[in-house]
Amino acid sequence: MLATFLIGLREGLEAALVVGILVAYLSRLGRRDVLPRLWAGVGLAIALALVIGAVLTFGAYSLTFEAQELLGGTLSLLAVAMVTWMIFWMQRTARTLKRTLEGGVDRALATGGLWALVAIGFVSVAREGVETTLLLWSMVQSFGEAPAALAGALLGLLAAVVLGWALARGMLRLDLRIFFGWTGAFLVIVAAGVLAYAIHDLQEAGALPGPFTAAAPVDPATGDVAIGWAAFPFGWAFDVTASIAPGSAVAAILQATVGFMPRMSWLQVTAWVLYVGIVGGIWLRGQLRSRPAARPAPAAAVAAPAAPTAAPVAATAASPTSASSVTGPHRSSSVPSPQGEA
Repeated sequence: MLATFLIGLREGLEAALVVGILVAYLSRLGRRDVLPRLWAGVGLAIALALVIGAVLTFGAYSLTFEAQELLGGTLSLLAVAMVTWMIFWMQRTARTLKRTLEGGVDRALATGGLWALVAIGFVSVAREGVETTLLLWSMVQSFGEAPAALAGALLGLLAAVVLGWALARGMLRLDLRIFFGWTGAFLVIVAAGVLAYAIHDLQEAGALPGPFTAAAPVDPATGDVAIGWAAFPFGWAFDVTASIAPGSAVAAILQATVGFMPRMSWLQVTAWVLYVGIVGGIWLRGQLRSRPAARPAPAAAVAAPAAPTAAPVAATAASPTSASSVTGPHRSSSVPSPQGEA
């Protein structure tokens, strides 16, 4: 429930910020008359996510076990790819997100097309909606606790709507750079866990060699699939089910947070380590590069007496256009970009 709550909160807040930017810009232009078109696009995006979720949930029941595992593994891989793309997309375009969205609105209003604003609202929310649906479906398949997982996701989305509304109304200040930074790191770990479970599904379906296929090495003493270094690369890397029961609360928490399962194959462990090492390393390098550097003090300010420069420095520190805060509609932009762009 905690993992799906954080996913719903992260993805929902991204969508809420995008919609907030669009609504605030149209209001500032005095074109609230076209807001129904924007909301129509948002509604269509939500409907698309619900339809995809329903098709995946109820359509899988008519498939064989191997087909279900193959479908689950493939969709989990797709979810990992979408999450990875979204992490780096937000990291790369956050500073220009607000300007890009407003430019799209300007072009739509200039052409006067009915479907232009509908398309903007649809595309702005559909990405997060489809990504969230695939990710939640994959996690529900891996956890086997659909009610708790879905409840956590709904609570996260509700919290995102409340936070987005509070940010737009100027009732809350939030450092979005830090928020998206920490949740980005969390999503890297979650995606690695989903990838490991996708490998497990594909191995069960026989699409990949592993402990469920004839390629698995066998322990000559017990006749079971080998465990440990002797089982590399298609056997079990470890098996701690005797200490951590697969259905226990500890196993559920570990799987939801770091993707750990009491028994994992070598392909699962390898995929998890490579994903965290490569994707996490690239993400961390991007975070360090995007960190705002401290501006050196001008030479004139250093030479000037302390008293005359105190007021300008205080004014600069209290500037409402700080890159790490969000302000309300009384500013020049009611809902800033995730990097705090004014």
